[in-house]
Amino acid sequence: MSMAQQAGPALGRPPAAGPEQTDGRTARRPLALRLLARPEVGVFLGAAAVLVFFLVVAPSVRQGSSMATILYQSSTIGIMALPVALLMIGGEFDLSAGVAVITSALTASMLSYQLTMNVWTGVIVALVVSLAIGFFNGWMVVRTGLPSFLITLGTFLILQGVNLAVTKLVTGNVATDDISDMDGFDQARKVFASSFDVGGVQVKITVVWWLVFAALATWVLLRTRYGNWIFAVGGNKESARAVGVPVTFTKISLFMLVGFGAWFIGMHNLFSFNTVQSGEGVGQELIYIAAAVIGGCLLTGGAGSAIGPVFGAFMFGMVNQGIVYAGWNPDWFKAFLGVMLLGAVLINLWVQRTATRR
Repeated sequence: MSMAQQAGPALGRPPAAGPEQTDGRTARRPLALRLLARPEVGVFLGAAAVLVFFLVVAPSVRQGSSMATILYQSSTIGIMALPVALLMIGGEFDLSAGVAVITSALTASMLSYQLTMNVWTGVIVALVVSLAIGFFNGWMVVRTGLPSFLITLGTFLILQGVNLAVTKLVTGNVATDDISDMDGFDQARKVFASSFDVGGVQVKITVVWWLVFAALATWVLLRTRYGNWIFAVGGNKESARAVGVPVTFTKISLFMLVGFGAWFIGMHNLFSFNTVQSGEGVGQELIYIAAAVIGGCLLTGGAGSAIGPVFGAFMFGMVNQGIVYAGWNPDWFKAFLGVMLLGAVLINLWVQRTATRR
């Protein structure tokens, strides 16, 4: 038999199937790695670890009343962290968010008290003022092209000075007058600062509002055209504008959402304590931004979620109150925050590199 005849059958058969070849671009990563690449999963695991830690070292945390206090502390941060997170996904910052909360509360309190009006009038005017501050920040960023860091830093300084100067001019003091006996106060308190009973434990209404706002923000980001616009302008605003995304409207509306959050927390502060200290709010903007970053929002914009900041705010509340329940020096709170923030930034960096790796 010739060599051609011997090779014929071999040449006529298809080659034997070997091991499946992948080139890295089509390889499917394991489920665990894909889950860990989601920023919400990382912060959820971190929040769970912090909770377990304090459940062990501070037995009083296991009580229902203690957990209600932790959730309340978390909600006052989380309600503001949500719009701040949306703004960061859209590629911008707002350093005036902390003092804007106090501006809103001062406006409602002084207007109602000095003009002897129903407190709801002050609440509505405060909402208009808060939205106007957000509009101003967004409009300045869009029109000038300057970094939002610089624009909102200027707004921060303006509001800080106005809060103190106007309050002393109107009231002769650094705090507003008590409005607890004015018309409409009880109704407004039920909306912004009431409590309800759950199994014998008093839970603040802000916890409910926090979860409602988080669910709404998640739906907007994942299920609406506006949510797509937020991701688009945060990723690359010029490319977004080229495909028809209303960049100006999106950015200004995001700053106004931060204004709405500042109004809501300002009303909660006012109707919880009946009066407002004009010098408060400084430094809170960094807490809101840190909660959003810990929750997985990239500093460069274009990525993040609304669920992540919920867990980020819970970690803040847990550490803040857990240190007290553990009987430790509360000065360590800032150190814990610094460690959490650095860890979150490193995790976000890993997520970003994983997502862009071919």
